[in-house]
Amino acid sequence: MSIEPVLELVDATVEKDGRRVLDGITLTIHAGEHTAIVGPNGAGKSILVRLLTHEDRAIAPDAGISPVRVFGNGNWHVFDLRSQLGIISADLHHRFVVGNSEGRIAAETAVLSGFLASDGILRYGAITDDMRRRAADALDRMGIAHLARRWMDEMSSGEARRVLLARALVTSPRALVLDEPTTGLDLVARHDFMERVRRIGRDGTTVILITHHVDEIVPEIERVILLRNGRVVGDGPKRFTLTPERLSDLFESPIALEESEGYYYARPGRS
Repeated sequence: MSIEPVLELVDATVEKDGRRVLDGITLTIHAGEHTAIVGPNGAGKSILVRLLTHEDRAIAPDAGISPVRVFGNGNWHVFDLRSQLGIISADLHHRFVVGNSEGRIAAETAVLSGFLASDGILRYGAITDDMRRRAADALDRMGIAHLARRWMDEMSSGEARRVLLARALVTSPRALVLDEPTTGLDLVARHDFMERVRRIGRDGTTVILITHHVDEIVPEIERVILLRNGRVVGDGPKRFTLTPERLSDLFESPIALEESEGYYYARPGRS
């Protein structure tokens, strides 16, 4: 039995205010193929995430072929799709910790809301005992079972991000999508978060990382896609895509690069 790719884009184009923010992208990410999508701000990375989650739509080609297919389906209901994709982003963190219209949210409620694809809203009668057990297991897996009743706005940023990681995993998704996942985390919390991502990838969940920080690309990620001005300008094994020459071209500035134990470290300037 064949396993459908996580994501297939065929000549996918997205326009915003009359400007192409993604321009004719064609690529496939297979199940189990941990992938990083790297590019400067404004490259179109977040739009690519929104295509994956069906929050944005690509222009349909004349042939009528769906330009975006997720798990082999080009016409998901967005709430059904969210149970198959775990999402972590700085925007999600803000919605749960700072800007939620429902008021303060406790960790357990945040994780349970993953079953309903809501921002902390729990519908009466929709939450089962099995869901509560799975939420408790997800919190325990992240090492924060003791925070189940704690308000998220009382937590450190690292603790709150681990709650959101538990929320993303509570439905046992087929892929985990990380959109600039360590924004706002200090050095220790950032390391802890990415170590948990490594374990998730090793356990079999496909990891898709969207970032402009090369050092977030954990050793388990072998494929890197370089994105600039809405177009793919590099794609392949990271030993070929993460080079000083390619990164200097990507960021339009000299970049020095070092590799250590499967991690890559970039800084402005020449080697």
